[in-house]
Amino acid sequence: MKHCIRCCIPLLPNDLHKHCSKCRGPSHNNKNCHPYKRENKVLLCLDSKQMNLLAVLEVRTHHSEGWSGLFGLKKGKLCSLMFGLLIMMLVMASYILTGAKHGLLLILPTLHYGAFTSGSNLMDSETLCDVKDHYQTYTLNISYAKDYPSIKVIIDTITSNVEFIPRHYPHLEELKKQELHMFSVIPNKFLPNSKSPCWYEEYNGNMTTDPYATNSYALYSKRFRAIFDYLRKVFWSHLYHYKDKHYRLRCLPHFYIIGQPKCGTTDLYDRLRLHPDVRFSAIKEPHWWTRKRFGIIRLRDGFHDRYPVEDYLDLFDLAAHQIHSGLQGDAAKGYSNKMNNIIIGEASASTMWDNNAWIFFYDNSTEGEPPFLIQDFIHAFQPNAKLIVMLRDPVERLYSDYLYFASANKSVEDFHEKVAESLQLFENCLVDYSLRACVYNNTLNNAMPVRLQVGLYVVFLLDWLTVFNKNQMLVLRLEDHASNVKYTMHMVFRFLDLGALNEKQEVLITKSPASNTRRPEDRNLGPMLPLTKEILQDFYQPFNAKLAQVLCDEAFLWKKP
Repeated sequence: MKHCIRCCIPLLPNDLHKHCSKCRGPSHNNKNCHPYKRENKVLLCLDSKQMNLLAVLEVRTHHSEGWSGLFGLKKGKLCSLMFGLLIMMLVMASYILTGAKHGLLLILPTLHYGAFTSGSNLMDSETLCDVKDHYQTYTLNISYAKDYPSIKVIIDTITSNVEFIPRHYPHLEELKKQELHMFSVIPNKFLPNSKSPCWYEEYNGNMTTDPYATNSYALYSKRFRAIFDYLRKVFWSHLYHYKDKHYRLRCLPHFYIIGQPKCGTTDLYDRLRLHPDVRFSAIKEPHWWTRKRFGIIRLRDGFHDRYPVEDYLDLFDLAAHQIHSGLQGDAAKGYSNKMNNIIIGEASASTMWDNNAWIFFYDNSTEGEPPFLIQDFIHAFQPNAKLIVMLRDPVERLYSDYLYFASANKSVEDFHEKVAESLQLFENCLVDYSLRACVYNNTLNNAMPVRLQVGLYVVFLLDWLTVFNKNQMLVLRLEDHASNVKYTMHMVFRFLDLGALNEKQEVLITKSPASNTRRPEDRNLGPMLPLTKEILQDFYQPFNAKLAQVLCDEAFLWKKP
């Protein structure tokens, strides 16, 4: 039986319209009708967690479009079904669009570039299923893969503009004009009976004078104040007294570990300092040649007072005291010509590549290249210096660098985006400037979110080889050092002409655990995206090829067999 939607009374068979005859007639009684308002609302509430923007749905009824009977019931169910499907589609779309950040993608991307090759613990015999399991947390968003063609164009533009042009080496007089004070402090000749470049300098203070009162390292490096406190106590006892004058022994490093950052220089430093004939500066990384002598702590913090060369020399006083004691002891025994075998080292990983300060202190050249580099000054004082370089696959170095320096929101997706942005900036620079100008461009280097330029090893190496001989440089690979510490350390010992070790000393140096390994929170992030790795391999390939050619060693191609 059908009823009138207004009066709720049974309809007659001949009532074919929406309302009964009583509703249309003059005898219609409003009291029999349900209360009705034109703007009556029916609210449907949804889960706010699923759909914040569709929390409330408002449906308005209309007196001329009411539903009646079974037909109305079916139509309501149909609309409810359609509405439910719409909600489901919106929810799925939201997960697909945002799920990549949380590893929640519902559909595995089918478009990607290259194979899954990241991760040192992946073996060549692994199946594709194993590889998928290994990267299941870092499934690549399909949008990144679609970006590859445009990134490939950028890389092709960069590689087409790569040209390794020899630089002009400045004359000594030009260098002296730039650093008059440094050349007035460091002499032209050193003691003939010391392996390290040392000399005696007259000291005009007295026993109450604090020799480190103005040393910038002592003032600003809180971690090393204890060392300077000790040096103050023993300073006077290590002076050489001759004809009512006092002399202090000054020394420069015999060798430098010049780079690169995140390539194992800390581990090499920690092992090498265990050798009985090796001494290092009081501070592991003074960064004097590249930053402190210009008054730079970090470029983003602006400039501070310049650290004079005397502050740098103070860092080697601990070693100088031991060399002085050895020289005096040998002289007392009549061995005035006996060579003192103690060698001093310095290990600032910025020395090889960081010339960012040049633009603030030297006149700009027309080509935008720095007229003077760090190695020009080191060579002017120490033409026989020995240099150690530790390198690593530049792709992995960049990722390690990112993990170490990024402070917040670290993720493999964020790293990918920063790489893409840095490549674009580097390409823009190469359109107008030379490769060297872009590598040493302070503005560009500060703008790039990741330090791509540090991995262009061959650019820096070629510039060092313009002033130093190849036999003065030892270039190592971190991968070789990690797999065979004993072998690489023996290479270093031979290069530095260090004496033989007994078995106990050798075990101490070669068996100790690695230093400065990746932090646990960074290891938990996992490897970079496979696509990011492929992009970086494409970018660094021509530079690695040139490096392997210069060093006559294909291992520096970083291609796995």
